[in-house]
Amino acid sequence: MTSRPPLHCLRCARAAEGFAGCRTCAAEGIGVNTMPPLADLAGADLAGYPGGPWGLPTALPVSGPPVTLGEGNTPCIRLRTGPERPQDGASAGELWLKYEGGNPTGSHKDRAMAVGVAAAVTAGAGTVVAASSGNAGAAAAAYAARAGVRCVVFTNEKVPAGLRAQIDALGAERRVHPGSTAARNAAMAEAVEEHHWYPLTSYSSPSPGGNPYANEGYKSVAYELARDFAGRRIDVVVVPTSRADLLAGIGRGFRELAAAGLIAHEPRLVAAEPSAAEPSAAAPFTAALRCPDRADQERTRVAARPTVAFSLGEERPCWQGLDALWRTAGTAVALDDEAIGAERRRLAAQGLILEPSSAVGSAVARDLARTPGTLVVAIGTATGLKGLAG
Repeated sequence: MTSRPPLHCLRCARAAEGFAGCRTCAAEGIGVNTMPPLADLAGADLAGYPGGPWGLPTALPVSGPPVTLGEGNTPCIRLRTGPERPQDGASAGELWLKYEGGNPTGSHKDRAMAVGVAAAVTAGAGTVVAASSGNAGAAAAAYAARAGVRCVVFTNEKVPAGLRAQIDALGAERRVHPGSTAARNAAMAEAVEEHHWYPLTSYSSPSPGGNPYANEGYKSVAYELARDFAGRRIDVVVVPTSRADLLAGIGRGFRELAAAGLIAHEPRLVAAEPSAAEPSAAAPFTAALRCPDRADQERTRVAARPTVAFSLGEERPCWQGLDALWRTAGTAVALDDEAIGAERRRLAAQGLILEPSSAVGSAVARDLARTPGTLVVAIGTATGLKGLAG
């Protein structure tokens, strides 16, 4: 068993252990993730960076061998912002989609699960566990199978059939807990505490976010964007956001790049959220940033309501996401089901099938890219193929 890098609370800087977040901040009702130190990228060569989490292995908090299925290095696709072809004129800014559906199991979760399962193996774990509405469970199952370890996925009855089939086909043990996400997470927490299974996702309340070692895999999205847009300024990166693991990971990646002098400017980050019929329901970051005081922002609560973007939606903003937005003068935007559906149709007309949670990001980014001279990148988190009827 190999030692792991130390963790510290992002908010209060206290040293921490385990994967339940900072207990001191949780006592205040604020879910804050604990993270390893930022990596030093001095001397890294982005031009020669092959992509993916393992392309810069010294940037990861894992000392053991990689667990990989070839994740990362996903394409950036320029989207039309109007009737004109992309190469015609400069009537608006540029809108690009970083298509994470190109990962082995079809979502951005592969980046985290590759690193998380490798960390679990290094720690001597025999069973990994995830609580998931679908994509995280499928990725956990795939990388556990690759590593030869047991995988248990806690889900509910609302997981789409395609995702259930993917989890089952990959050999994971799927445990269905009807009802709320809180009940599902409580069952996972009990399993972690009683059986000492290695948790790959969030399970505590208030949620701090996912496994901090696994989340370091998301930094590679920033590295790839910096490489692919070398010499160009990315103004905004829009990220579909729930517990902000991806948002925070991308933010950490850009911070590391800037500290090493590999980029001159950190892009502004924008959290894209779904909104139910009630104002701000299911959109805690949007609601939080309406408060002028940060102390009120980090204590915001909204009503969780179902939306078409079934994998997004929380009652509280995870602090790691607020931190990423604060650091880049970012913001959050919420869209309703009608706007998300319209964006899915626009994407399909350009040859792309994305799940609703992904379309939230490109819809928000589309509006931001209306400003001439602006370069906006939306993170297309997952393919929509899993949700198509057979």
